[in-house]
Amino acid sequence: MRKSTVIGLALIFVFSSVLVACGSKDASSNGKTLIWGRGADTKSLDPAQVTDGESLKVTKNIYDTLVDYKEENTEVEPGLAESWETSKDQKTWTFHLKKGVKFQDGSDFNAEAVVFNFERWMDKKNPYHKGGEFPYYGYMFGGYKGDKGHVINEVKAVDENTVQFTLKEPQGPFLANIAMPPFAIASPKAIKKDPEGLGKHPVGTGPFTFEKWKKNDTITLKKNKDYWKKGFPKLDKVIFKSMPDNSARFTALQSGEIDVMDGLNPDDAKTVKQNSKLKLSEQQGMNVAYLAFNMDKDTPVKDKKVRQALNYAVDKQSIIKSVYAGLATPAINPMPDSIWGFNKNVKDYSFDLEKAKKLLKEAGYEKGFKLELYAPSDPRPYMPDGRKVAEVIQSDWKKIGVDVKIVSYDWQTYLDRTGKGQHEAALFGWSGDNGDPDNFLYVLLDKDNTRTPDAGNISFYKSDSLHKDLIKAQRSTDKNERTKLYEDAQEIIKDDAPWVPLVHATPGIAYQSYVKNGNFTHPLNNDKLVKMDIQK
Repeated sequence: MRKSTVIGLALIFVFSSVLVACGSKDASSNGKTLIWGRGADTKSLDPAQVTDGESLKVTKNIYDTLVDYKEENTEVEPGLAESWETSKDQKTWTFHLKKGVKFQDGSDFNAEAVVFNFERWMDKKNPYHKGGEFPYYGYMFGGYKGDKGHVINEVKAVDENTVQFTLKEPQGPFLANIAMPPFAIASPKAIKKDPEGLGKHPVGTGPFTFEKWKKNDTITLKKNKDYWKKGFPKLDKVIFKSMPDNSARFTALQSGEIDVMDGLNPDDAKTVKQNSKLKLSEQQGMNVAYLAFNMDKDTPVKDKKVRQALNYAVDKQSIIKSVYAGLATPAINPMPDSIWGFNKNVKDYSFDLEKAKKLLKEAGYEKGFKLELYAPSDPRPYMPDGRKVAEVIQSDWKKIGVDVKIVSYDWQTYLDRTGKGQHEAALFGWSGDNGDPDNFLYVLLDKDNTRTPDAGNISFYKSDSLHKDLIKAQRSTDKNERTKLYEDAQEIIKDDAPWVPLVHATPGIAYQSYVKNGNFTHPLNNDKLVKMDIQK
């Protein structure tokens, strides 16, 4: 190779590197690249095997689901299925699939592909049910094939473009459930080729294809030029960049190194509003941050009076002021009042240290006790600084004689340890997946979901009366009946106090003014980038 050619190539490389460092590129310089700064890395790129938002944030853009949520709310609209109907008894659902859709490996999307995915998730004896549990499937459909509560009896291909689900019992949230990102349809060809490799090399039908993953740094996706939604996506490349420190991420946004950031420190919201080059979007707070007591551990929190006392000893307003800069509201129930079925008659535990002391005395802990509290080290949409929240609680509980030791781990370790029940108490949270009360109350607090190693109910709280209400509500298609059952369920939870419900956050997303069509205010933290564009 000639020397001049080498120099020329070097200059091109440097120039390209500068463009990437500045965040986006316009169409004249090899397309539009968007860099999204976030607080933690992805756990897996197989959406069926994860529950964390950082994983689903990426997989939403690689895969599609049979049905989807509308851009403005949680109502269901067509996805890979263009239409559907259900029987009068609500036990049979028939979906008519879009024709001509291809997976990113060139194989055909059809009814058999849908059946293959659901059989893989539901049947532990299926040869492709490998690499661990499929937690969301178990949460949303009452376990797995053979389990007493499993609601799906059969999924079959009627013909190439028609798939039919037969349920054992009607399920009120069924349609909303299958729209969730964990139930996206993956390529059977890719799974058969490497049954355990989907988590590292995903293949779906979505707007972007997987390019590369540099652990704890970046995940790069590129435009799916054959995407079935004509004219989309608008972006040519998306890079999800892990930047655990909120302040460092905000600095990167201000300097133009990244184009979008989530996990904005609430105190930085004013700075964004004062910068003409940046924009701020405040998401609807369909989430809950909470403190879960592990009721399986042999600690004082096994006593209901102790749990109630600790609820009385948390100053939520202080947490909102010092950690959220006012961008949150106190949580009374395990779900926000933006979701139908919220019980407005349930009263919160007031901040009352004397009541707390009285209850501890009645429980035999007048002199207090020691408790280990897990706090996430990485920022979450519902909790921008878990350590600071823990420190406020530590200070409050010290006043009633409870000595708190705060323990932190990186996010993936945190998920693993809490999912296995290794904590005594833990700060955690949840962002809604489908707008249905079942997605909060059943997933997070029903006894069905105490299975390890990936328990959704990390309190390991087991209430037969709650379970009865939640299962009855699942099997009903009458919204009024379901509402009454969920209201009753919230009263049971409030009295048993397996949690301290802390706040419903209003997460801030900051982005460059040239980023268009982000749909950042969607109640489900909708990170789908199909229509997002860069317009300079």
